[in-house]
Amino acid sequence: MTGSLFRRLLMGALALLAATLLAADYTLTRPLAPAEIRERILLIFAASLLAAFGIVFFVSRSLTGRIRRLKLLAESFPGGKSADPEPADRGDELSRLERSLAGVAVETQKLVDNLRYESARREAILSSMTEGVLAVDRDLRITFCNRSLLRAADFRGVRPEGRFVLEVVRDPDLRQMLADVLATGEPRKLRLKAAGTARTFEAQAAPLDTPTGRGAIAILHDITDLERLEQVRKDFVANVSHEFRTPLSGIIGYADTLLDGALQDAANNRRFVEIIRANAVRLSNIAADLLILSELESGADAETDLISIRGVIDGALATVAAEARAREVNLIREEVENLFVHGARLRLEQAILNLLANAIKFNRSGGEVRIRAARDGEGRVTIRIADTGIGILSQDLPRIFERFYRVDKARSREVGGTGLGLSIVKHVIERMNGAIQVESQFGRGTVFTVSLPAADPDGQSIR
Repeated sequence: MTGSLFRRLLMGALALLAATLLAADYTLTRPLAPAEIRERILLIFAASLLAAFGIVFFVSRSLTGRIRRLKLLAESFPGGKSADPEPADRGDELSRLERSLAGVAVETQKLVDNLRYESARREAILSSMTEGVLAVDRDLRITFCNRSLLRAADFRGVRPEGRFVLEVVRDPDLRQMLADVLATGEPRKLRLKAAGTARTFEAQAAPLDTPTGRGAIAILHDITDLERLEQVRKDFVANVSHEFRTPLSGIIGYADTLLDGALQDAANNRRFVEIIRANAVRLSNIAADLLILSELESGADAETDLISIRGVIDGALATVAAEARAREVNLIREEVENLFVHGARLRLEQAILNLLANAIKFNRSGGEVRIRAARDGEGRVTIRIADTGIGILSQDLPRIFERFYRVDKARSREVGGTGLGLSIVKHVIERMNGAIQVESQFGRGTVFTVSLPAADPDGQSIR
């Protein structure tokens, strides 16, 4: 050992030696008997020995205490603080080492606190993600996964960490993708369906460096809704093409017939032209309904009026009265209270008119269509339209508001429907913050119930 501590010990030893030698020299130069000289020499050496033991004791005690503090300080690095965070500077190596360790402990504590904060924040972000996140080590054991992934995998265990991938996500393709990433170090992408559910996921995996070696991380995006929307788009295009094909085929066929010489056929040429016109009208009606749906979905039709329910119902009944007489269907206007709602009057009239027209078209000769409007127990406006028509099968009820869906395709075309009426009705009612329900018994009739927020005549909505 060198430095101040060594110098202090050396100076103490020299001082003790000098004191011993001086005392011995003083004793030897005195005129004393030999026995007395020996006795004094022994006392001097005994005193020197005791002084040396005392010095050693105090030095070792001091060193032991300081080493104990250094030990506590070193043990405090990962967590808490030392019992003596500000050691005294005694100018020796141990003191400097103690102060250096104290500084290192403070910096280490700051780093640990930052790491804990970053780790907690990162885990909170990953846990709250709607996408599933899965991390594995080189043995394909799970090191982290968030709640979204556990819900997608329908995992009902207690702790997924440490389990093999297939114990949590029972999909061999996902396991194989992670194994490929671990083997090649290259990202992979996969589309898979969760076992036991109808959900579809797009999984993206990439290599992940971990303290124990190479791992892998996978993120699962739920694309079920995107797939459903894509299927709806495809179905819509197919349905529109199908709905347009039939009248267009009629128009082209009869036009060709006329061009091939039927123009001179006085007995049939007018009938051919009427068929062409009827098909053209049908195309026009489909195009008009599609434009209405587009306006409703885009929010372009944003006008808001105070609407009288009694006025809307009376106007709709007057419009369909002629068709009801032609089909021998009785229109019965039951109690209609003087109620008001907010919304687009033209759209609400169109919705009620569509419901009444369907109730008449799909009725039987001598049947009835009843309409009433009242306030329900929750203070909302309820419009009820009931008919005694052919009814709707239970398996068809969930789909009747879909575009171009027809319960009876042959009869729908026979009565001139476009297949978009109920879809328009549903959009109109929902745009007015309302709801529509349907109840039906096949062969006995159908009941449509429209519920809308009521409004005071002064224009204020009733909650």
